[in-house]
Amino acid sequence: MRGLPVELYQLGRRVVRPRDAAGLYHNPRAEFRRLAEAGALRQLAHGYYLVPPQEALGDPRWRPPVEELALGIAVADHGEQAALMGLAAARHHGAVPRAHATAWVAVSVNRRPVDAGRYGRMVFVARDLASLDLVRARTEIADGHVTSVEQTIVDLARRPAWAGGADTAGEAIARLWPRADQRLLEELAAAQRGRAAIERVRAAQSELGA
Repeated sequence: MRGLPVELYQLGRRVVRPRDAAGLYHNPRAEFRRLAEAGALRQLAHGYYLVPPQEALGDPRWRPPVEELALGIAVADHGEQAALMGLAAARHHGAVPRAHATAWVAVSVNRRPVDAGRYGRMVFVARDLASLDLVRARTEIADGHVTSVEQTIVDLARRPAWAGGADTAGEAIARLWPRADQRLLEELAAAQRGRAAIERVRAAQSELGA
């Protein structure tokens, strides 16, 4: 099996698109389909392919977390103007032990979700990334940004739907709360119209003894 061009590895992410190989193949789409059939690539969705690590070639059990794939797709399309958020951010911060099938990503434009079949679903939310508190995220699939612990708490308190529902959002917040810088949390809540939501969370955490 012919390997992938070194230029694709030099992109620094494992999510690749035919357009990334425009100068490498005469017909990148056809070549990517051939590489997927040969097992060198895995098709995630229309126009997106995953480069598996060497040890996972031919192993159908290897499947990276949906939030890592979401970051890979977002970085491929939007570069620095993308960040894991909501449930995906909570997962990245280790506050959600169970795997989920949907990941939320903040981007600077409106765009449709990406359904990657058995790999999961990526939901993109148009947000002003400059107003968010972000930290670097390093994953096996791509490096990019993720909302900070404090920003994630504010987001989930204001919009539980970004975790798939109130129960999951509440569980994630409870695990993140002890790690939060309370001053930064207050600043973000004040700037993002989240004071009432954070006060409700604070009251709930006090009742639980957190």
